[in-house]
Amino acid sequence: MTRAWVRELTGWMLAAAVSLITAATVASSVRAEMLFRDGDSLIVALLSRSLLSGDTLDWAMSSVLFLPESAAFTALDAALPFGVDGLFALTAALNLLALYGAVRLVAGRRREGTAPVAWSVVALAVFGIVAMTDVSSSRDALDLASLQLTTTYYSATVVAVVLSVGIVRRSLDRGRGSVWLSVASGVLALISTLSNPLFAVWATVPLVVILGVAAFAQRRAGSGRGRILIILSVLAVGTALGFVLRIPFAAWIANTGAGYAQPSLWQESVSYYARLTAERLQSPAGVLGLLLIVALVIFAAVRTARATEPGERSVAVMAWVAPLVVVVGAIALGTHAARYLQPLAFAPVLALVASPRVLRLPVPLRRQAAAVVGVLLLVVGGLSIPRLADAASHPDADLACVTDWVDASGRTGAGQFWTVRLPKLHLADPARLVQVDHQLNAYAWLVNRTDFDVGEVSFLVEDAQTVPWDLPNAVLPENVIDCGRYSILDFGTRTLPLGPPHS
Repeated sequence: MTRAWVRELTGWMLAAAVSLITAATVASSVRAEMLFRDGDSLIVALLSRSLLSGDTLDWAMSSVLFLPESAAFTALDAALPFGVDGLFALTAALNLLALYGAVRLVAGRRREGTAPVAWSVVALAVFGIVAMTDVSSSRDALDLASLQLTTTYYSATVVAVVLSVGIVRRSLDRGRGSVWLSVASGVLALISTLSNPLFAVWATVPLVVILGVAAFAQRRAGSGRGRILIILSVLAVGTALGFVLRIPFAAWIANTGAGYAQPSLWQESVSYYARLTAERLQSPAGVLGLLLIVALVIFAAVRTARATEPGERSVAVMAWVAPLVVVVGAIALGTHAARYLQPLAFAPVLALVASPRVLRLPVPLRRQAAAVVGVLLLVVGGLSIPRLADAASHPDADLACVTDWVDASGRTGAGQFWTVRLPKLHLADPARLVQVDHQLNAYAWLVNRTDFDVGEVSFLVEDAQTVPWDLPNAVLPENVIDCGRYSILDFGTRTLPLGPPHS
């Protein structure tokens, strides 16, 4: 028991090192745009500030409510004396560490001849390598693994999907019913679906298909088939209840997501994802990342054919079925959003822990190699902390120019979504910048609608992403403040009324 405790603790330490190395590398690359500055990536931090400030909450969310992400970020924000970028950096590493915990559950209990802890660390390291091959600053790139490091691009859903696979595997490995595993599966599905309906597509659909086929194959084996049907039913019921519990949150859900499904555009969807793939293949790092994913999918297929136990087989099948389901589904629905394809990045990695057997090497050599690799990981992980901290504290003079001016003015201004999100987050009072469209209509999207109560603004913030303003011809700014990539159009004592809100 003591050796098992030491083994598990060592696994978590090595996983923490891998997480720090990955987070520091991504945060020091152009992908830092997604971690610290992307307009969509800031919603959880904005919501957290609103909660901690005691504001009246009337948020306009997307179809995703970000409940686990917001709870975790708010707890960190309340407990730690970090700035918002420091919290983003810490969250990046913690998201990967949470993924390790889920992968460790998938790897199963340790038995003679297996090394689930070691293979779980290897799986996280491979995922980290794929994340480090993401080299685009665009949210529309096919750079999927690094999205796990953000607070908003479904990081909690990714962990929940892997946890669900782990619960299914543990249930099948036990060879008998387990009440607490069934309850855990249902509760996890309920909370995850409530927060993000994509859980149903990423986890429930492929797992129900896998379990349904397994139940059919064991139709003559009464107890085994019954156990599988119980797991399947609990997962499906939990997901259904999650959808039902979204009803009380209807006022916060500005877009149910139904409009994203446009099956008639499936050909355009094929062209879109093909273009993203071609763009990724233009860099050596992008090629390496895709080759790793392809190799893992092939390995998953091989592992499926060689599986000897139901739990092992369920994991191996999930490693290639989940990517297949989301790709086919995304194209069939005519979607144009790379983030929906994230199972392509994390599901194939599960093939590495489907059957985590000990390598057939001499014991002394195996132990020496593990010790060397472990020490190297811990050293490099420790050295990555200053690098990650430096990436989180990188100065932004243009942003500081805007926030200092707005804070000092004591007035309320406005800006368009992609322009105003970052300055809004870094203000002493985020309500001092209102989110509008180019006609000054209130834009109720991923924002607290109480911001619009001000009714009028006296300055506008713009940058290269700003759509040209459609203002009355007689309205001209008294002064234009140059803040590098930003400009502040100051109308002085004259105010501009806000138009009706829309999402």
